[in-house]
Amino acid sequence: MKSKRKIQGFTLLEIIIVIIIVGVLASLALPRFFRTVEYSRSTEALTSLNAIRQSMERCYLQRNAYTNCNSFANLDLEDPANSPNNHFTYSWPAAGGTTYTIQATRNTRDGGVATDTVTLANDGAVITRAGTTAFSGIQ
Repeated sequence: MKSKRKIQGFTLLEIIIVIIIVGVLASLALPRFFRTVEYSRSTEALTSLNAIRQSMERCYLQRNAYTNCNSFANLDLEDPANSPNNHFTYSWPAAGGTTYTIQATRNTRDGGVATDTVTLANDGAVITRAGTTAFSGIQ
């Protein structure tokens, strides 16, 4: 008497269908994932902007104006852009007597876009945060 062999495994067609389904799902999920990762990097910028703001406030208390607090050399803080694995460069052009705007610009070293910025502005009464392009949802 002949015994029947059990055939186990997947056919080539089944494997190809699974690969196609996984590819379609990845093509839908990956762009959103990359946008989410890029947006989450804004926390790095906001943390550094807040540290710079606090240092500028201390400088203001010493000098009664933000005009002399226009570089890291005049602050009690090192440039966060020099830390390992940073994603931003920081600047605050022409701080005024009682106002300033600090800007974090995304560096392009690991795929960032140089037009992506996060800003923290003090108009003398209110501190506001804003972002452009990838960081436009920041409030």
